[in-house]
Amino acid sequence: MSPFESPDFWNPKIKGPVCYNPAATGSILAYTLQRTKLALAGDSKERLLDAVRTALALNELPSPQPGAMSFMMSKDGYLSDADDHWHPHLMFYVPKVAGASWGANLPGSPVVLDDREIPEPQTIFMVPVSRWSDGTTAMAH
Repeated sequence: MSPFESPDFWNPKIKGPVCYNPAATGSILAYTLQRTKLALAGDSKERLLDAVRTALALNELPSPQPGAMSFMMSKDGYLSDADDHWHPHLMFYVPKVAGASWGANLPGSPVVLDDREIPEPQTIFMVPVSRWSDGTTAMAH
């Protein structure tokens, strides 16, 4: 689910273990399944992006359901060559909205806006947490 312009889009080392709640499973997971199906079929990045845009135009991709969230708290994640594994965090999915609506990226706010450009109909807010899933303390990033 890397952004299409990301240099890590096809990076085979990327692994981002994510756990969805029921609301995210009923909406956000559809984005991942669509991209995965096309990628496994051997489609190019351009074809994947075109398919996502077409699905959006035909209203085939759902908006995030109310309460859609996930967590990424595994030390085994590898999110990019630049960042390795980022930080354990919660992710909250809402229909496209400005980051300021959640106080994201403001001084002292725990909320981080994922401002990478993605075509899917969502805004992702992340809240870092202090411990990994195994209970060990996460180092500050």
